Amino acid sequence: MKKILVIGAGRSTFSLIAYLKEHAEKENWEITIADFVLALAEEKATGSERCTAAQLDVANESDRKELIQNHDLVVSMLPAHMHVNVAKDCVAFKKHMVTASYISDEMEALNEEAKQAGVVMINEIGVDPGIDHLSAMSVLDTIKAQGGKMLLFESFTGGLIAPESDNNPWNYKFTWNPRNVVLAGSGGAVKFKQEGNYKYIPYHQLFRRTEFMEIEGYGKFEGYANRDSLKYRAVYGLESIPTIYRGTLRKPGFCRAWDTFVKLGMTDDSYKLENSEKMTYREFTNTFLAYNPHDSVELKLAHYLNIPQDTDLLDKLKWLGIFDDKVVGIKEATPAQVLQHILEQKWSLEEGDKDMIVMHHIFGYELNGQKKMIESSMVTLGKSKEETAMAQTVGLPVAIAARHILNGNITTPGVQIPISKEIYKPMLAELAEYGIRFNEKEVSFNGY
Repeated sequence: MKKILVIGAGRSTFSLIAYLKEHAEKENWEITIADFVLALAEEKATGSERCTAAQLDVANESDRKELIQNHDLVVSMLPAHMHVNVAKDCVAFKKHMVTASYISDEMEALNEEAKQAGVVMINEIGVDPGIDHLSAMSVLDTIKAQGGKMLLFESFTGGLIAPESDNNPWNYKFTWNPRNVVLAGSGGAVKFKQEGNYKYIPYHQLFRRTEFMEIEGYGKFEGYANRDSLKYRAVYGLESIPTIYRGTLRKPGFCRAWDTFVKLGMTDDSYKLENSEKMTYREFTNTFLAYNPHDSVELKLAHYLNIPQDTDLLDKLKWLGIFDDKVVGIKEATPAQVLQHILEQKWSLEEGDKDMIVMHHIFGYELNGQKKMIESSMVTLGKSKEETAMAQTVGLPVAIAARHILNGNITTPGVQIPISKEIYKPMLAELAEYGIRFNEKEVSFNGY
C-alpha cells in the first residue's frame, strides 16, 4: 500500500482529491488530507474509506515531520512561500513531492540533495505553470526532431468566465485569487524579446500594450505580457530564439478599462489610506483626482484620463460601483485592498456560474527553407461552482503526476519542472481523457 499526504484543502484541490479517491482502490492508496482547518480537511475526505483527515499547522515542525515521515508522497497545495520546509522534510525522509507552484530559489537549492536522496520533486505542474510546459514541450520537441529552427514562441493563458455565465460588461469574474488579479503586473519589470530586440514594458503602460488573437469557437481575446518571458528561453531550450513572449488572456476591452485603475493609482499596495473604513466608494475614487468643488467625480475622472464620451468605458466603471456612496468598511486598507473589496461585490462567482481556462500557444519556425507556424489552443469549461475549470486544470495534473511517480513511470530524481518526455507524454495522454486537450493547426507564418 502506498500512502499519499495532501497538505492544503482549499478550493483548487477539488479535482485533485476527486482523482485520488477515484483511483485509490485500484492503486491501493491510503490518502491523508491535512489542513490547518480540520473541518475543511474532513469535508474533502468524506466519501472514501481510503481517505482520512488531519489537522496540521505547517509551522509546527514536529507534527509536520511526523506526517511526512509516515507517507510515500506529499502533494503540497500550500501557498508558495510555505513549500520549502515541506520540501526539506521530504528530502530528509526520502519522500517524493509534487506541487503546482513556481520553483523558488530556495526550492532550487535543494536539487542536488534531492538527487542524492533519489527523491522526485516536480514543481510547476498546475495549469500555468504546468499544462503550458507539457503542451509547449511536446510541440517544441516535435519541431526540433524534424530539424526545425525556432523563430517565435508565444504562450497565453487566461482564467475567465464561461460564455454562458458571462453577464457583465467587463466579461470577467474572479476564478482564482482576487488579490493576484488586482496586483497583476505590478511586481517587477515586464521583459520579453521580439524579432531579436529586447523589450521592456513599464507597469503604467502594461495594459495598453496588448496583443489580439482569435480562438476557434470562442471568439476574440486580448493578451498582456507576463512579468519575465526571458527566463523561459533556457527552460525550453530556446536560448537563441528571436521572439519569446508569455502573456495573460482577457476578453477585448478589459485591459483598456483596467488601465484606468492603474493610472489612478488604485492598484497600489504600498501604503495605507487614512480613515479607509469610513470612506465611501465615491470618496475613494475622488481621493485620486484633483480638487475641484464644482465638477462631479465622474467628470473629473473622465477629464483626467481623457475618456471620450462615445466609449463604454465610463459605463464599465459605473457598473462596478466606484461612484457609489457605499461605505468601504475596511480599516487601514491600501488602495489595492479597497479596489479588491469593491470588485469582489460584482466579480464573485454566483450559484450556477461556470468558469473557463483558455490556453493558446504560437510556434513559428523554419524547416527546409520554409517558414511555418503552428497554433495550439486548449479550452476547458468548469462543470460547477466547485468543480471549476481552474480546479480541474490545476488539480488533475498534480494528481496524475503523483500517480505516475508512485507507479514508477516518472523516476528522474531532483527538483524539476515537467518538460521532459518522461513526464509530458503520459500526462498529456491522460489529461486528454479528462477533456483537457489541445487543438493544433498549421497557419500562415505572420512573423518576419
